[in-house]
Amino acid sequence: MAPKEGKKAVAAKKAVKVGTSAKGTRATRTSVTFRRPKTLRLSRKPMFPRRSVPRQNKLDKFAIIKHPLTTESAMKKIEDNNTLVFIVDVRASKPTIRSAVKALYEIDVMKVNTLVRPDGQKKAFVRLSADYDALDVANRIGII
Repeated sequence: MAPKEGKKAVAAKKAVKVGTSAKGTRATRTSVTFRRPKTLRLSRKPMFPRRSVPRQNKLDKFAIIKHPLTTESAMKKIEDNNTLVFIVDVRASKPTIRSAVKALYEIDVMKVNTLVRPDGQKKAFVRLSADYDALDVANRIGII
């Protein structure tokens, strides 16, 4: 060795003589099934939207409520229970029926009950709040 060799030079000389990578030990497998290692999954960054125009809501307030029901039992509900009866879209939920009735007829709804009739149509019983009279509302929308 030369008398003035630097530390880096000594390390390089040793690396050349001995080698840098020792023989590694392989990890013992405890399971017979191979599990693919979890790698980095980047979220998509599209260059352009796949749809030119966003989809419109097909169930708007006019599509939700088809028509009011004017049977004898519906009239009895109007008079006795302060309840209006509507035929609504089968896909409509109670909150959407409530908001549609509120938007169309400007009335407050206390409760909505629904059932699907044997002919496949959905019937909604809309109970009005105490400060609205179902008879007046029925006259206004033309049921009676």
